[in-house]
Amino acid sequence: MTSESFFEIIEKHYKQDLPFAVYKKTGESKVNTFLQNDAKAHIVNDFTERGFVMSPFDSNKDVILIPLSDSKQIEVDYFDLELFNSSAKDFNSETEDDKHKHIQLVQKGIDAIKSNRFDKVVLSRKESVEIEDNNPMGIFKKLLSSYPNAFVYCWYHPSFGLWLGATPETLVQIENNRLITMSLAGTKLYEGSLNIDWSPKELQEQQIVTDYIVENVTLYVTNLSISDVRTVRAGNLAHLQTTISGTLKSEDDILRKVISGLHPTPAVCGRPKELARQFVIDNEHYNREFYTGYLGELNLEKSQNRNRNKRNVENNVYTSIKKTTNLFVNLRCMQLKGNSAQIYVGGGITSDSIPENEWQETVVKTSTIKKVL
Repeated sequence: MTSESFFEIIEKHYKQDLPFAVYKKTGESKVNTFLQNDAKAHIVNDFTERGFVMSPFDSNKDVILIPLSDSKQIEVDYFDLELFNSSAKDFNSETEDDKHKHIQLVQKGIDAIKSNRFDKVVLSRKESVEIEDNNPMGIFKKLLSSYPNAFVYCWYHPSFGLWLGATPETLVQIENNRLITMSLAGTKLYEGSLNIDWSPKELQEQQIVTDYIVENVTLYVTNLSISDVRTVRAGNLAHLQTTISGTLKSEDDILRKVISGLHPTPAVCGRPKELARQFVIDNEHYNREFYTGYLGELNLEKSQNRNRNKRNVENNVYTSIKKTTNLFVNLRCMQLKGNSAQIYVGGGITSDSIPENEWQETVVKTSTIKKVL
């Protein structure tokens, strides 16, 4: 199948007002899609379901499912897609009022931290940008070209809207009983080198996320492994990253327990989780919806041929089937509404945060996603 026919199928499905998810996983060359057969809103009940999931930030709300059993799946080779350059006009859509409100919000978060309500809180804002072309597949293709090392997606459900994004952050990756997750925090502009001098505030922010994840996955894994902190690139930004892995214990309901323990992480909420989450809900004065939730594949099967000699066809019987779950934190995302893009952006606040700098960090982050508009 060519990329042209692949996207024609998706666009026809979208015009029929039916749910779909199209995406490319980090480090893979295939673009995959789930095309749901009807417009029904399915939800996850116990994480034994199979399909593509979309979770809101608020973990008390339903996780939306595009079920494997009620969907058509197709894929196309990413390298068959036309490349786009990322040059774009500067929208300059931030206002002085936006800046003032966000700085006030950050200061309120700092004051709460200094009064020992919590160690860290992640505070965000939403920015509306008018766009000339609201074709979601066109924007999705530009995201693919601009973010080759991210999880890139476009997701639509008539009951919940149209979302696109390119996230660098894995919530959880599981193959059979092997679990991998990561802590990702700290943000600087990538300027040609990963040899970056990180501030104590950024290092502290990243360590808080790492400590939380380790504390939670330790309950559910053995053979825990924690990597050294490293600097990674995501588009024109750089972040601090630690990889955490282990072997899942043989327990009932283990996947639900792991996901519930991790989401939302301090990288998108804060610590302690419930106190920070309530502060976010009470003080941001807008609904994050699916921003800083998670999305991806739930309980799919992946075949792996253990025959390394392709000429020896008889050995092709040695094919193993792996059960996989690949979920990503919904960062660097937007929601399309008519001729506007609602861009979501935030940052981690600690006792060392400077409100003006935190505002500027959100401006840098929105500039990366605006380039595809």
